[in-house]
Amino acid sequence: MARLQGKTAIVTGAGTGIGRCTAELFAREGAKVVIAEIDAPTGEETAHRIARAGGEAIFLQTDVSEPESIAGAIARTVQHYGGLHVLHNNAGGSTSIDNNVVEAPLEEFWRAIKLDLYGTFLGCRFGIPEMARSGGGSIINMASVVALMGFPGRDCYTAAKGGVASLTRSLAVEFGPKRIRVNAIAPTVTLTDRVRGLLAGNSAMQVLADQHLLGLGEPMDMANAVLYLASDESRIVTGTILPVDSGLVTL
Repeated sequence: MARLQGKTAIVTGAGTGIGRCTAELFAREGAKVVIAEIDAPTGEETAHRIARAGGEAIFLQTDVSEPESIAGAIARTVQHYGGLHVLHNNAGGSTSIDNNVVEAPLEEFWRAIKLDLYGTFLGCRFGIPEMARSGGGSIINMASVVALMGFPGRDCYTAAKGGVASLTRSLAVEFGPKRIRVNAIAPTVTLTDRVRGLLAGNSAMQVLADQHLLGLGEPMDMANAVLYLASDESRIVTGTILPVDSGLVTL
């Protein structure tokens, strides 16, 4: 039996990269998937890819940093599919202008906080009541290895992802009695198309890549970890920040 059979899942930021890979994997495992993505062309393409493969998915254009937008997406999900069982708060990311606390532009700090941390907060705020009405479920947030180790030159992103990790633990305690599990994965550098471009000819990025004990991961490595936390196989796992990092945080 498929591991998510009979469940409805929302994946934010599912237009590309890890989010797309996870949405497609969820669909192959039997879930009805909602692609909550701000970019319409990529979000629609993910939904079409799932449909062409025989899965079930809809696209809802969503800005996770705007309360009305994410609340509307969750309400439409429940209206369309009848409930909510899995929420993967994947949308987020850093930019090239991030820097240390002294030199980073102040607007970059607020961009990271609004997208990565506030966006996760809002997804949980509006998703948890619907998940409770569905009898419980699983929330998987997207932290990062930068939340678990010292990492120079990304202080805006680090602050946001550290907040995601702390929020994850608090929500697990608060909503465990409602049978809602809340976990996060903490990916390292992942070989998405964007990252492959950054690695090409970048000696500093190559030094970081060489520190990974098992090499850099692919989007599917992250998606498999999310699937485990979404499925009933992890039914007694909550409040965990799972590093998917090729051993980087152990060094």
